[in-house]
Amino acid sequence: MTDRCLWSYKDIAAHIRVQPDTVRSYRKHGLLPPPDHVEGGKPYWYADTVRAWVASRPGNRGRKKVD
Repeated sequence: MTDRCLWSYKDIAAHIRVQPDTVRSYRKHGLLPPPDHVEGGKPYWYADTVRAWVASRPGNRGRKKVD
């Protein structure tokens, strides 16, 4: 099943247990995938996009994932 729920910086931050500003910094430095959707100038990502990105990040081994 595909999760097409859109996540904001805040949602991504909660998922990977960092502050939203950290996620913004990841995007600024090209470490976050391009947004799947932009509305009102604000970027959003599908939950599946974020989960795939988290799985591919270096150093994520042993880190507990939060849904």
